[in-house]
Amino acid sequence: MLVAVTAYAVDLLTKVLAVQHLTPGERVDVVGSLLRFDLVRNPGAAFSTGTSYTVLLSLVAVIAAAVVIRFGRRLGDPTWAVALGLLLAGVCGNLTDRIFREPGFMRGHVVDFLELPHWPVFNVADMLIDAAVILIIVQTWRGIRITGARHQKS
Repeated sequence: MLVAVTAYAVDLLTKVLAVQHLTPGERVDVVGSLLRFDLVRNPGAAFSTGTSYTVLLSLVAVIAAAVVIRFGRRLGDPTWAVALGLLLAGVCGNLTDRIFREPGFMRGHVVDFLELPHWPVFNVADMLIDAAVILIIVQTWRGIRITGARHQKS
């Protein structure tokens, strides 16, 4: 729970700061052209896909958060706890934007502001989701179940 709350707070804080201090369309070099701040409001999913499905994406996020919370009750492994905490924080971070930001409830645009060369603009929530997926893949590959039990090979 601590991982989820902390990561969610970091995502929200960075988005608030981005909206307060950045202007859409005005890129700010942070580390040369390797990392830039570029404020974008994204109605879609990753890579700005599905921009006309914002409400559906919001509903999928609500379901995903509920599933993560449900699976969280069975946690018996610290790596799985971190993975699910990061996933919950990332999903809820972007869902918060969809609920509370313009143009309205469940249709809000997600605040993206981090830009790498040849990569779409993203935010901390997106990084949290990516990190969670990597941890989940690693745990699955290692044969460690969410309960902490090892998968028995036959």
